[in-house]
Amino acid sequence: MLDQYGIPSTHHGYGRDAKAAVAISRAGIAKLLNALPEEIIFTAGAAEADNIAILSAVNCSFIDHIITTPFEHPAVLQSLNALQRKHDIRVSYIKHDEHGNLDLHHLEYLLRTNTRNFVSVMHANNDIGNLNDIETIGLLCKKYKAIFHTDAAQTTGKYRYDLAGLNVNFMAVSGHKFHGPKGIGFLYCRKGTKHLPGINSGTDNVAGIIGLSKAFAIAHDDMEPKLNYIQGLKSRLITQLAELLPAITFNGNSGIAIKSIPSILNVRLPETNMSKSILQYLDEHQIAVSGGYSSSSPVLKALGITADTESIRFSISRFNTLQEIDHVAEVITSIYQTVAA
Repeated sequence: MLDQYGIPSTHHGYGRDAKAAVAISRAGIAKLLNALPEEIIFTAGAAEADNIAILSAVNCSFIDHIITTPFEHPAVLQSLNALQRKHDIRVSYIKHDEHGNLDLHHLEYLLRTNTRNFVSVMHANNDIGNLNDIETIGLLCKKYKAIFHTDAAQTTGKYRYDLAGLNVNFMAVSGHKFHGPKGIGFLYCRKGTKHLPGINSGTDNVAGIIGLSKAFAIAHDDMEPKLNYIQGLKSRLITQLAELLPAITFNGNSGIAIKSIPSILNVRLPETNMSKSILQYLDEHQIAVSGGYSSSSPVLKALGITADTESIRFSISRFNTLQEIDHVAEVITSIYQTVAA
């Protein structure tokens, strides 16, 4: 902000310095993804990247059939709802079971029986943490010549990608998901995939881009040990909660290590007569979580959870500690013992 404050599109020295810093950042990100620098388009975050991908497919590739899931981020589902109203575009939803596992045979049927397909399936769900098999989905899209978009906000910086070998046309990323700055992200757009013109015509967020690139590089250092550490914290929380509150259940696949990301655990709590939500109680103990009642969660409703019970989404990072995990379990148990009894 102090030294490279020039606008990259200008022709004086300050602008050239800023332009060079952006180019170095773009190249660094591309190298870690095994992508080309020109395939990285900086955005304000994954939500904007999702919207660019969807609108690009509809307007530039003349897509008339979109295949997705009911578990996608609102940035995707709300855009699709708007397109259905304003354009002659059909939207199909992939079948799934009660845990949110996708039926890829149904996906292939949808691809086989329709033309000009655009598939939008996130790599990992932001509420329940379910991992989707984007490698197989990508191969199916390649087989049927469909455009494939994935929202990878929850997994980028936690999983290594080889985008040269992964059949994905668009991938959306947010910097803050791997401890980078908020309000910056990027869209990977495979070379040869058409996208809306003028995406890079605005003034680059130079400081955000440099911070994003640096955070991305840090995330890739010792990535596997970091991920294993987070999984250890999550497993400990699962064990503690299951022992202290046997009536607790885990939504989706969030309680299964190989089927969900380590950083998210979604817990459905036993019914009580509490005067306020468990989220409020936890906030009073300086424990920051998210969640709510089943009736207000599209993801939980899509799983078929009809009882209006309260669920908590725990977000765990490499900066959390075992002591914090133990404290959370103790606080939740004490709340149920003293308030919900």
